[in-house]
Amino acid sequence: MALSPQSNEAFLREVDEELRKDQALHIWQNYGRWIIAAIVAGLIAFGGWLYWQSHSQERRGEEGEKFKAAIRSLSQNKAQEAEAPLKELAASSSSGFSAAARFAQADVLLTKNDLKGGAAILAAIAADTKVPQEFRDLALIRQTAAEYDSLKPEQVVSRLGALAIKDSPWFGSAGEMVAVAYLRQGKRNEAGKLYGEIAKGEGVPRAIRQRAVQMAGVLGVDAVPDEGEDKKAK
Repeated sequence: MALSPQSNEAFLREVDEELRKDQALHIWQNYGRWIIAAIVAGLIAFGGWLYWQSHSQERRGEEGEKFKAAIRSLSQNKAQEAEAPLKELAASSSSGFSAAARFAQADVLLTKNDLKGGAAILAAIAADTKVPQEFRDLALIRQTAAEYDSLKPEQVVSRLGALAIKDSPWFGSAGEMVAVAYLRQGKRNEAGKLYGEIAKGEGVPRAIRQRAVQMAGVLGVDAVPDEGEDKKAK
């Protein structure tokens, strides 16, 4: 006797269910121990990851306290007390703390007028691909400032030319050094134009803008901002 459509569907579902059970049993009999091993390995890996996360956070907290203590010592003119923790942090696997510590080390040397030593540390930061680009650019600018008197004008332009543009967050600092390099090369027109752009740069620090206005005027470029721009700068 033929099955009704409803009975036929029920029969097919039962067959399908039995087939899945047979397949599952076959898989378990042949691969069960490997599945268990994979589950155990996954749990061990997950537990290890949780431990690593906890350990990393704890380590970062400890490094943060060390860095604050070092900066506190520097602010109190106790550079010797800050020397050891800064050296340790400079070798940290955390690129953030490592860069911050090295910046502080460079500041200490520059304060002592050790321009060569400070510049060497800043150069290492600028070349470190693990450090965010913004901080690498800052290190390059500060390195160039420390070495400025020993550099040829073309070296300054080559180093900082890509940062001496309006869209750069370091436009003021980089642009000012490039403009002076242009003057040393006898390129008054290029220097005047750049000073004029710096003077009207919205994100440029006010002190740099004021110097740029004066220099642009000396070079025959009208860079005095209008009243609206001046209020915005304030």
